[in-house]
Amino acid sequence: MSTSNLKKYGMMLRLMGIFKIPMIGYVKPRLIQMTDRDVLVRIKLRRRTKNHLKSMYFGALAVGADVTAGLHAFYFCDELNVRPSFAFKGMKAEFIKRAETDVEFSCTEGQVIREQVLKAIQTNERQNHWVKVTAKDLNGEIVALFEMEISVKIK
Repeated sequence: MSTSNLKKYGMMLRLMGIFKIPMIGYVKPRLIQMTDRDVLVRIKLRRRTKNHLKSMYFGALAVGADVTAGLHAFYFCDELNVRPSFAFKGMKAEFIKRAETDVEFSCTEGQVIREQVLKAIQTNERQNHWVKVTAKDLNGEIVALFEMEISVKIK
């Protein structure tokens, strides 16, 4: 993805946090990388994202997983010039260890999400699919694993 497109979707993420989903704005996830296949998002460990144990609060981790899995749906709908009705229908999480640094969230299922969007366009029906998101600390150690059930319908 070009630098200008990375900036475009990074700005979209910030605006969504201001106008649509205030929790995203509060946590302030940052889009680091986005390709047709991968998304990488970082959330800083700071006062707003810490729990009483000084590690990242599970709610902040959930925001990271949500944003990371969801960005591809918006990206492909934009690329295909369609408007999505998009939500998460389910979430499974496994917390492996405390996140005591910033956390990077990655999803490598862009092509699966693209196929889901295309099928939603073709069938004009809501499509649901589980995708995986991995959360790692800055040492590269996995702190949490998520499965997010993406539900997409085209308006």
